[in-house]
Amino acid sequence: MCGIAGFVVRQPRSGLRPVLERMTQIIAHRGPDDNGYYSDDLAYLGHRRLSIIDVAGGHQPLPNEDRTKWIIYNGEVFNHASIRPELEAAGHRYASHCDTETILHAYEQFGPAAVERFRGMFAFAIWDGAKRTLFCARDRLGIKPFYYYWDGKLFAFASEIKALLQHPEISTRPAEQLFPEYLAFGYMSGEQTLFQGIRKLMPGHTLTLTLAGDEPKLEIRQYWDAPAPPEEPEKRSDADWIAETRQRLEETVRMRLMSDVPLGMFLSGGVDSSAIAALVRRITGGPLQTFSVGYQEAAFSELSYAAEVAKSLGTTHHEIVIGRDDFFGALPQMIWHEDEPIAWPSSVALNFVARLAVQKVKVVLTGEGADELFGGYERYRWQQLQNRVLPFYRAIPQPLRTGLRNWVGTSSLLSAALRRKLNHTMIGRGDSLQSLFLDSFYTAFPSSDPAAYQTYLGHYNKFGAASELSRLLYADQKTYLVELLMKQDQMSMAASLESRVPFLDHTFVEFAARVPDRLKIHGGTQKYILKKAVEDLLPRNIIYRPKMGFPTPLNQWLLHPATTPLLDGLYQRSSFVAGVMDPAQVKQLVDRHRNKVEDASERLWRLINLQIWGELFITGKRVREELYALPVSS
Repeated sequence: MCGIAGFVVRQPRSGLRPVLERMTQIIAHRGPDDNGYYSDDLAYLGHRRLSIIDVAGGHQPLPNEDRTKWIIYNGEVFNHASIRPELEAAGHRYASHCDTETILHAYEQFGPAAVERFRGMFAFAIWDGAKRTLFCARDRLGIKPFYYYWDGKLFAFASEIKALLQHPEISTRPAEQLFPEYLAFGYMSGEQTLFQGIRKLMPGHTLTLTLAGDEPKLEIRQYWDAPAPPEEPEKRSDADWIAETRQRLEETVRMRLMSDVPLGMFLSGGVDSSAIAALVRRITGGPLQTFSVGYQEAAFSELSYAAEVAKSLGTTHHEIVIGRDDFFGALPQMIWHEDEPIAWPSSVALNFVARLAVQKVKVVLTGEGADELFGGYERYRWQQLQNRVLPFYRAIPQPLRTGLRNWVGTSSLLSAALRRKLNHTMIGRGDSLQSLFLDSFYTAFPSSDPAAYQTYLGHYNKFGAASELSRLLYADQKTYLVELLMKQDQMSMAASLESRVPFLDHTFVEFAARVPDRLKIHGGTQKYILKKAVEDLLPRNIIYRPKMGFPTPLNQWLLHPATTPLLDGLYQRSSFVAGVMDPAQVKQLVDRHRNKVEDASERLWRLINLQIWGELFITGKRVREELYALPVSS
């Protein structure tokens, strides 16, 4: 696991090496073990290395045999050893045992189609000086990040946006047109970022920049997508489906145990991470280090479940407990690491457990991705239930439905908690997918701008003949999951820790797309097929306990007097947020939360993050300690 950064110019220029060094150095946390540089007249490649495979070798940038091509790479290709014999038979000579060399030789042999042979997580760039071509690729699911900037003269790329901002020709202008989408979802679902001109190479895509000829050519191509769900389920027994799920899961876990350094496991106490931990113990037969994080507020902590799993599996277990002051004290630094406002409060806790884990291991496995493959979120089942009731609700005259909705939104007879719950149903919403599903479960500030919903709805509508569950899962895999993976990468790499996600092997994802809906949500049981597949590995009360989803006690934290400076700063005329929203409206929102008229914690979270991000990256103001560092709680 590493960090990459570099740029290509159209005409030779002098004095650019220090720019490359600054770009690479600012992401040193991604690779504290080694660094390297390559440059010629047009290309500048920088690398920071976290040594996992072939620790002694594998220095980057790495050349081919005749040094005409150079690669910088972040990730792991888990099947590299099985690809190597074919490449050696074709005449390629290896100088190391690392997967980086396999990627480079495979590109020499197969061209851009080489990416279709790789199983793993990767983002890399290969410079061919003879052809004046830069080839870049990102893994199929978006596990590893790749950001880039192109203005027709300068092409720059990096693992993190902050590295791009070190280049003097790249400004830090905010993409204000995306603020509605940010305020709604907390992140940008498409290729654009909150920085004007900086984009993401989307998962499953390659990028080729060709400088030969009169005009440079930038070509982006999609090489993989999750398959279309079958219109008719395969005629197989449930037992057959369950057995294949187990077999495939064992294979992908075994593949991700490839490491020359100590390896551990993030353990939440839920079925996903617990199942992987159980399989690791069964496959290796050796000791396993597990790591968990929880909050001081017991109602929001899953530590007891994680401890129970660790005890049943016999792991060496470690845990860390954080409180309000720890959380808010770390928040500015976490936003700096993530480069954009943080979508979910759990990102902060993730970094705390990563810092705990890196004291013992350099690699962890995680349970990310199972919910988006097998329907694990409550919102999927809730949508199914509402769809059954919706025809009857639509039979009620529209004026009565409108009156009921208005009453729910304003009545003082209802508590804030009950009003919030009703607003997640058709009673408090419109009956479109945007209102009933997206605004109910995703958005903090529902937007009147259709563009804010365009990316999600585009993915949802791609497979019109498929079941609604299949379409929702696909859309989440293309949007929501990509942001979750970015969080996983940035928060773990901030601690110089590699994280691997066995559920997101692309062959396992392709298999999951074929699994019938009835085996994903079976009655009241979600992720049914996965739970049946691991019933012999874990205690039943762990497998079938209600999903918590790692909640954060943000509501009560924002009611505490210690957060007063943080919230009051949001509606000052000089604040960054004041340029986005009317300060009077923000103050009204803060007051409604403080007076417990409304639980506005999700919306306030969006604004807090936007405020800190703006001061860190846009306005140039220092993040003042007296504003964001909270006093020690009594």
